[in-house]
Amino acid sequence: MRPIDERDERDDKTVAPPPLDPGLRPGDERDDETVAPPPLDPGIRYRRIVLKLSGEALCGRDGGFGIDGEVIRATAAELAEVHALGVQIGIVVGGGNIFRGLKGASTGMDRSQGDFMGMLATVINALAMQDSLEKAGVPTRVMTALEIRQVAEPYIRRRAIRHLEKGRVVIFAAGIGNPYFSTDTAAALRAMEIHADCLCKATKVEGIYARDPVHDPNAEMYPRMTFDRFLHERIGVMDSTAVTLCRDNDMSIRVFKMATRGNIKRVVLGEQIGTIVEG
Repeated sequence: MRPIDERDERDDKTVAPPPLDPGLRPGDERDDETVAPPPLDPGIRYRRIVLKLSGEALCGRDGGFGIDGEVIRATAAELAEVHALGVQIGIVVGGGNIFRGLKGASTGMDRSQGDFMGMLATVINALAMQDSLEKAGVPTRVMTALEIRQVAEPYIRRRAIRHLEKGRVVIFAAGIGNPYFSTDTAAALRAMEIHADCLCKATKVEGIYARDPVHDPNAEMYPRMTFDRFLHERIGVMDSTAVTLCRDNDMSIRVFKMATRGNIKRVVLGEQIGTIVEG
């Protein structure tokens, strides 16, 4: 019987990778030179997550344009701490800091054309996040729903899962590749496809409130909410298509404030912050 080679590799029989070059950086890593993933911290509640980030979260202000270097570096540093706990992280990033399809449609642009422009905006954000994560020492892959092979891998579900198992952060860009669907819906879909334990929705407020906390500082925050109540009350934190998808496939949603340092880590450790939507 001849020795197994890479062409014979199956999902249940992995060929051992060659020795790792000690000078290899995360951005230089190849698929056949795998950095061992960090061991899983025993206190972790969510082993695999999908984190939904808005485009505005990368520019540091609502309605702002572009990418703030300090903000994205701080976000990457926090994600690096979570990655070091052994958590497998998928990220879906929006593109509202560059272009929104709905905004284009409101000025007379064809909605589909505008949505495709918005998808390309998410790719720009994904590449910026990849650069910051790799500078923070975290191996990262960008996978796009639209093929742009010169800068990112096309999205393939099993390959994405394999990247996560190898300890790489995976950034899902270009939505789902179809117009009329939000990046919230893309995050819900990817969370279910990769069998995530939770969909984490980072927002500008602490959680889901009975009233807008910006206008009513005394508004009550809900620690827990059902999917049906979320949909009935038309909560604006996430669109109804994404929430319905999560409800029908039993995918819990954690809503929390992104700007508070350490909140992502608190979520994966199971601390009671923000609002959990389930049931």
